[in-house]
Amino acid sequence: MAATIFSKIIDRTIPARIEYEDDLCLAFHDVAPQAPTHLLVIPRRPIPSLADLDQTDAPLVGHLILVATQVAARLGLDSGYRLVVNCGRDGGQSVDHLHVHLLGGRPLGWPPG
Repeated sequence: MAATIFSKIIDRTIPARIEYEDDLCLAFHDVAPQAPTHLLVIPRRPIPSLADLDQTDAPLVGHLILVATQVAARLGLDSGYRLVVNCGRDGGQSVDHLHVHLLGGRPLGWPPG
């Protein structure tokens, strides 16, 4: 897989505001937030998209979700948040590296109308 902006964040050649990291993943603030709180949770291992997962990836995907919930709690998103995973260009995926969006800080459907 070719180097992506996310792999460059992992290897620290591009700076990021990292909120959490461990041996399996990183969570960092999105540079183009779509909500008051918008982080990305990415695996360290480059996986292009959801479509590239297999059964052996189940523990990793579960870990990404658990990390997202822990980060949400740490950031005080007690009234709720969304986790979004896009798959493929037509599905809204802009970086070919699996990532979970953590969005919070405003009601779903904001702005109204």
